[in-house]
Amino acid sequence: MSRPEASPGIRSAESAWRERAVKAIQGADFEAKLVSRTADDIRIEPLYPKAEGDHARPVRATLGAWRVVQRVDLPEAGAASLQALEDLNQGASGLALVFADAVSARGFGLAAADAATVAAALDGVMLDLVSLRLEAGRSGVEAARSVLALVRGQGLDLDSLSLDFGLDPFSALARDGEDGIAAALDAAVELAGLFGPEAGSRLLRADGRVYHEAGASEAQELALTLAAGVAGLRGLEARGVPLYRARGLISFLLAADADEFLTIAKFRALRRLWARVEDACGLAPKPIQLDAETSFRMTTRHDPHVNMLRSTIAAFSAGLGGADSVTVLPFTAPLGLAHAGARRLARNTQTILLEESGLGHVFDPAAGAGGFEALTDALCDKAWAIFQEIERQGGLPAALGSGWVAGEIRTVAAKRDRDVRRRKLPITGTSEFPNLAEAPVTILAPARPSAPLAHDPSRLVSHRTAEPFEQLRDRADALAEVTGRRPSVFLATLGKAASFGARAGFAKGVFEAAGIAAPMPDGFASLDELVTAARDSGAAAACLCASDEAYASEIGSEGETLAEAAARRLVEAGFEHVALAGRPGEREAAYRHAGVEAFLYAGCDITDYPSKLLDGIEGQP
Repeated sequence: MSRPEASPGIRSAESAWRERAVKAIQGADFEAKLVSRTADDIRIEPLYPKAEGDHARPVRATLGAWRVVQRVDLPEAGAASLQALEDLNQGASGLALVFADAVSARGFGLAAADAATVAAALDGVMLDLVSLRLEAGRSGVEAARSVLALVRGQGLDLDSLSLDFGLDPFSALARDGEDGIAAALDAAVELAGLFGPEAGSRLLRADGRVYHEAGASEAQELALTLAAGVAGLRGLEARGVPLYRARGLISFLLAADADEFLTIAKFRALRRLWARVEDACGLAPKPIQLDAETSFRMTTRHDPHVNMLRSTIAAFSAGLGGADSVTVLPFTAPLGLAHAGARRLARNTQTILLEESGLGHVFDPAAGAGGFEALTDALCDKAWAIFQEIERQGGLPAALGSGWVAGEIRTVAAKRDRDVRRRKLPITGTSEFPNLAEAPVTILAPARPSAPLAHDPSRLVSHRTAEPFEQLRDRADALAEVTGRRPSVFLATLGKAASFGARAGFAKGVFEAAGIAAPMPDGFASLDELVTAARDSGAAAACLCASDEAYASEIGSEGETLAEAAARRLVEAGFEHVALAGRPGEREAAYRHAGVEAFLYAGCDITDYPSKLLDGIEGQP
């Protein structure tokens, strides 16, 4: 799976390009400037040659474009039926019927899985014309039997249908600690007896979302999904199902996020990895059913319209990566139950990609492209190594139960969280370019708070990447509601606009990402004018903004710098909190002596100081 060695001619061209690149960056460190690394420590080169050699071409299980699948997660069966029919009539070609106890339910979905409820939810749906995926937890077996009862009642040919019953005991074990593996496998064997050997329906699901939402890297998600598939394969074989039959009873599902290159490579990699498993089982590889859902982890509650951009990239990438179906989450998903308008936009995202852009006409368009092939190969290598470690742990159930999986994911998630807080991984509309005046969006019901989980370090907990900033925004919004005025910081701009503009803009973004207003003044003719404006602003804190040269410029006969004088005057005016935008350098002690308590600069944890400010404001009588 490793990348083929480049030919001498290509190496020579790369060397010549590298020499020119080093000149262009004026001697700066090549690695630091032009090479990045993924969460799996995979190198992302600035330039790749065309890949050499033959390349496996991952193909969808069926020819043609991917299926457009919509989640049906309304709690009431009659409303769910209306929603499903609207989705199908307006462009969807498949449904994902969600039940409240599913790991992926996120607070909504049908409360019961009995035959009457399922029949009511699917009333009017022509199951012989669309695909159906079930999203259920403890009620998965009951939901499957209810669907089968509906199929029998309609007199449909079971083997001709596209059904994915989605029995997934591994996700439940990962999140809730519930070991229902044996029962799920027993039920899968029982249900498999109802289908012919060539039926296209699936019974078990190897689902990567629970790992992705806990913070897993791409290789971890691949390895754990692969391990779930292998565990299912073993369980079915142990119950008498031959391997060639068992593999056709398993579907796969991965999360697709806004990292275009890695998402395409991830979907391509899973097909190669499973083909390797099939080969190890003595089976000739066959196309798997691989579905995609846009990442819930990447969505934001603030400036949620940006979620549409993220989901578009994710759907594009999953489709080009070879997904058999794609589910686009409505852009309001983190806020609650989606309104019809948000669902329509989710459908139309895929309709445009498929019908107007024609993206479904080419299989594996990334084949042969150096960058995509290198990333796919690297992900395969990394994921296979993790998968082998899972096997050494005793397989996925043992690795989950021991807490090894949770520990490995927490390590990766903690690094990502640090990078997010330092804006090394910026989030548009949340940590970058926040909008404090955003208008509310329409939802049917607000998101329900997650039930508190018993402290168990072996369990996986779903997190969205934007949560550190959203928690600060929530605190600031609550203060604004109580006091009638949003917490604010006075930007003490020193010198001319050309001197303070960059740092004032940076500081404004830092505070507003936490929900703290930071209006940017035009500048002040004198310190007296600045201090008067600061006092009149009613702000809870002040932040000095200027260039290093302006900060260090001396004023008066005592050798006091402009930054020190401004900080001292602001403290004398009653400001208990004064920060400085920029690194302090060798003058840190002097700045702190003058009253500066914190320094804000690119690369610092920009949630830290705003959190302390909110602590102080919340503690005021």
